[in-house]
Amino acid sequence: MKYTCLVYFEEKIWEEMSESSALNLSEESMRYDQDLQSSGHYIAAEALESVHAATTVRMRNGKLSVSDGPFSETKEVLGGFILIDAVDLNEAIKIASKIPLARVGTVEVRPVLTRA
Repeated sequence: MKYTCLVYFEEKIWEEMSESSALNLSEESMRYDQDLQSSGHYIAAEALESVHAATTVRMRNGKLSVSDGPFSETKEVLGGFILIDAVDLNEAIKIASKIPLARVGTVEVRPVLTRA
C-alpha cells in the first residue's frame, strides 16, 4: 500500500541551524532516501522551496483568488514529502519515524487514496 509521509518543520529552526548542522541533516536525509530505495519502500521524495515561495489558489463562487504564501499562518510548514510502499500503517509509521527531519519537525503519515 502506498503512503505519503508529509514532512513539516519550522523554517525558523532550519534557518537558525549552523551551516554544518543543516548540511549534515540534508546528507542524512539523502542517505535515508537511498536506504528506502535499497529496501524497496521508496517511490518518490522531494523537498519543497521555502513557504515564502508558495502561492495559494482558491476558487469561490466562480471567482479566482490568488495570494502569496500558505493557506494559513502556522509555525510548521510542509517542507517535503516521501512517497513509500509499505505493507500496512504500522510499517509506514516505522519508516516515517526514521526520517531525519522528524527529529526537528513532524511527519504526517497518510494513505494514498486508491480508486476501485
